[in-house]
Order: sequence, then C-alpha cells, then structure tokens
Amino acid sequence: MTKKTNTPSIDILCQEVSDIIIGARNTVYRTANTEMVKAYWNIGKLIVEEEQKGYERAEYGKELMILLSKKLTKELGRGFSKSNLFNMRRLHLSYPIFQTLSGILSWSHYCELLMISNNDARLFYEKEAINSNWSLRELKRQVDSSLFERLLLSKGNSHKEKVIELSQKGLIINQPSDVVKDPYVFDFLSLPENKPLLERDLELKLIKHIEDFLLELGKGFMYVGSQQRITLGNEHYYVDMVFYNKALKAYVLIDLKVRKLKHLDVGQMNTYLNYFKAEVNDETDNDPIGIILCADKNEIEAQYALGGLNNQIFASKYVYHLPDKELLIREVEKAIL
Repeated sequence: MTKKTNTPSIDILCQEVSDIIIGARNTVYRTANTEMVKAYWNIGKLIVEEEQKGYERAEYGKELMILLSKKLTKELGRGFSKSNLFNMRRLHLSYPIFQTLSGILSWSHYCELLMISNNDARLFYEKEAINSNWSLRELKRQVDSSLFERLLLSKGNSHKEKVIELSQKGLIINQPSDVVKDPYVFDFLSLPENKPLLERDLELKLIKHIEDFLLELGKGFMYVGSQQRITLGNEHYYVDMVFYNKALKAYVLIDLKVRKLKHLDVGQMNTYLNYFKAEVNDETDNDPIGIILCADKNEIEAQYALGGLNNQIFASKYVYHLPDKELLIREVEKAIL
C-alpha cells in the first residue's frame, strides 16, 4: 500500500518557514544598517568636536580630515576616504539628534541626501524615500529629475506653506491633482529631444521601460494595460495606457500625443472617462482620471479646454531630458515669494 503524502500541508509549512527566515534576515539587515549609520553619525560628532577645539578654522578642518583618513584607512581598511569622512561630519551637522535619522534608509541613501543643499528639498526626498521604499537608484533618479521642484510648480499655486508641507510630510495624495506632474521626464528612454516619434512607438518604449515609467508616475500606480478597447455603437476606440492608483482608488487613463495639445484631445479623453465610469468601474472605485501627455501645450488654450468639465482631466508636457535644475529652483523661488 502506497503511503499518501500531504503536499498542500508541506507547501504551507515551507512557506511559513520561509516567512520566518526572510523576516529574520530583514531584521538583521535593518539592525546592522541602523548600527552602521549610528557609528558614522558618532564619528561625525567626534570630528565636529575636534574641529571646535581648533576654533573651526578651515585649514585645521582640512588637515584633520586628510590625516584622519590616512590613519583610519591604514588601520581599518576601506570606507574612510576624505569624502566619506566629510559625509559623516555633514550627517551629524544635518541631524544633530540621532533619533531623527531613519532606521530604514542606508548610509548610501544618506550620502545622496546630504548632497542636497536645500533643507526643505532634502527632507522631502528623505520622507518620500522612506514612504515609497525607494532604492538608492530610484532616489538618485528622483533627485536628478527635480521631483521636488516639479511637484511644487505643478500645483500652480506654490507657496511657502506648500514647501513646508512637502518637506515635513512628503507627498500626501488626497485628490487627483496630487499625482500630476508638469512636465513628466522620460530621460530613461535615452531619446534625442527633437527626434520625430510616432505615438505608438512612444507607447511601446514606455511599456518596455514600465518600471521607470511607474517611478516617474509616482506612488500607488499599477499598470493595467495598453490599447484598452472602448466600443461605442459600431466604432472601436483605444486608450493608449491604463493604470490604477491605489491611493485614489481610481483608474488613470493616459493618452499620448507627440504634438501640441488640441482641444479635441480633451473631448476624446472626456469620452473615455465617461465610458470607464459607466462600464468599467466597480462600486468601490472612484471616478477615473485622465492625463493627456503632450509634446507641447499653450497654457491659455489648455485652461479653456480643460475648464468646466465634470471629469478630472489634466494635460502635462513631457520631455526626454532632465530639466535644468537651477532654472526650476529659480521658478519655485519666484512662485513662493
């Protein structure tokens, strides 16, 4: 008589054991990471205290870093370059109270954050890196693409209170406009700025780089599909790309235009949203949102085309290269004066 094995029971046991091991590894990693950041913070504290003995003279500080780097590298090995010691010093000065440091972010995250001179921007990126669980690569990309400044300018009513809110809380999504940027940056496509491109080709490239596109769209976005068919009577229409945002509990429809925005584009998107609202939405879904991504737009024309609609439709430009950070910073400074 053949003995039967209870495979489902073994599978469950295996999963439970796996969960325990993964949980333990994550705990060990977080603990080790926290201790490493704490050690570097304490080293920064010692450096600052030693500098103060030298009356914070610039020449003394430079000489101290050079000598300390040489001796520590000789005794302890790599990790104590002059630039790394400066980061430890900067960590202590930027976060005088150790408890304000996150146990989630790595030392590499903090090295990237410490490069940001604007305190409000640095605090914003720190909050978002924690809230969105950004990898180091994702954090670098968001900093390089000037996410902080783009979010401020996208609101159209930037003010000092908004800057403070972003720096203290990160991006809080309460309404559709909170997830919209202008412009969107498609630098990950590695395309020349003025290269002619068909809309379908742009769509296929975004799909190929869907992880990068999701990062650019922001938190809470999930990819549903492309060329989603809508049938009205005997006519078939296709939505370029469809996403779902968990925070807003709403479908987000994206229409790609490789030309300037036209008022007809808004009417087309309005039709798509009405269809989704009636035919696709579940009872628990909020009204769908439409974003028209275009190569260019006239602000006045866009304002009139988008005004007075029952549906939430937004029009944003996209660019293929990282924006001029200094220019964006100056625009934000003018907006919040």
